[in-house]
Amino acid sequence: MDPLRVLIVPGSARTGSFNLKLAHAAGSLLRELGAEPVVSDLRALELPIYDGDLEAAEGVPDGARALLAQFAWAQAVLVVSPEYNAFPPPLLMNAIDWVSRLAEHKAAMNGKPTALLSASPGMLGGIRSLLALRQFLSLNLGMLVLPQQLGVSQANKAFTDDGRLADDKQQQALQGVLSALLKTTRALQG
Repeated sequence: MDPLRVLIVPGSARTGSFNLKLAHAAGSLLRELGAEPVVSDLRALELPIYDGDLEAAEGVPDGARALLAQFAWAQAVLVVSPEYNAFPPPLLMNAIDWVSRLAEHKAAMNGKPTALLSASPGMLGGIRSLLALRQFLSLNLGMLVLPQQLGVSQANKAFTDDGRLADDKQQQALQGVLSALLKTTRALQG
């Protein structure tokens, strides 16, 4: 059986991002589980802030087409999103807004198994942003967002030097979310 292709989309690209660390920890664990993960770099796509006038004048940017190609390649998606004012960050929302302007996004995203993770130095682990993200991805884009999710609280203390989650319960919870994503994807593949 070929390894399942999983696109990991971190909603933060800043240096030292806890969510980028969590994305890489999830990628390592996905490889251990036999999957083929790829971590997307939203900053590298160089997407301007979505503007209908800009789209009308210049069309959809190449970066949006590149991200769409990543979604089309993937059999499953893992979104790792920080929380900004109890909402997903602008970097993530803007990238998805641009992709949604391409007609092909429906074929690449509709029904795609998707899991959600978040990390925050706060006590809630960024979980509030996942509520809005879940609704956006499932209702607007038709993605199959799994009920399993993980919010890593106190993320400033959550990672070991080798990039794993320091708390065994959080590491097990992460493995549970990723295992559910792979199991669901395999079941849908037939």
